[in-house]
Amino acid sequence: MAANLKPVKKSQVRDRVSKEEWQVRVDLAAAYQLAALFKWTDLIYTHFSARVPGSPDFLINPYGLMFDEVTASNLVKIDHHGKVLDDPLDLGYNEAGFVIHGCMHEARPEINCVIHTHTRAGVAVSAMKCGLLPISQHSQYVEPMVTYHDYEGIALDMDERESMAKDLGKTSEAMILRKHGLVTLGATVHEAWEMMFYLDSACQIQVDAMSAGKENVLQMSEQAAKTAYEQFNRPNRPALTKSWPALLRMLDRKGISYKD
Repeated sequence: MAANLKPVKKSQVRDRVSKEEWQVRVDLAAAYQLAALFKWTDLIYTHFSARVPGSPDFLINPYGLMFDEVTASNLVKIDHHGKVLDDPLDLGYNEAGFVIHGCMHEARPEINCVIHTHTRAGVAVSAMKCGLLPISQHSQYVEPMVTYHDYEGIALDMDERESMAKDLGKTSEAMILRKHGLVTLGATVHEAWEMMFYLDSACQIQVDAMSAGKENVLQMSEQAAKTAYEQFNRPNRPALTKSWPALLRMLDRKGISYKD
């Protein structure tokens, strides 16, 4: 722990939260650590959140930590009004994080995790008139459900929540914030994280392909795009239970202390 941060004992936090909340904390901390490994970070300025089970409250990163410093015990808990309920490091949270994540959790109560990134490829595609194109297998994991929200400035204005929720809609699990970045949603941390993996990968592929000129980029046929999307979303797809444990094992092999 850096000299300017107060120490947090895992036992102190774990003893005052439910078993269910602790598990969500562990998964969310793992998502931050994985994002650091996959280079989804933008210094300290993006944020992931997860709903506290059985509650409108949610967890978010302490404002000032790099993603590879986030652990289960140092996450900040805030209520749906933005009031801090638990802040082990006394760092607070990013105000823009509450505008975006508070909006998503309120608008979509069935969603339990929201991931927001500012990756180069994600921001690049957010600035393209065409948006995300069906030009890769990766894109079809998410492209049919992507919605778009026009840029209104840094997300500090609470009034933007209304237009953001409207643009998100009732069924979308991914949003491209124009000139800003990407957002994915999931019923679990795993679902939201995997959605972001495919969305960001699709953006990287599109940026690379477009370097040859849009006239040289082949889009999928409507039928092929539909088939790929349906295949990704077929019931009981094995990856739904296999990929997250594999990612957690990778963190464990690397000795990353996300469970602390």
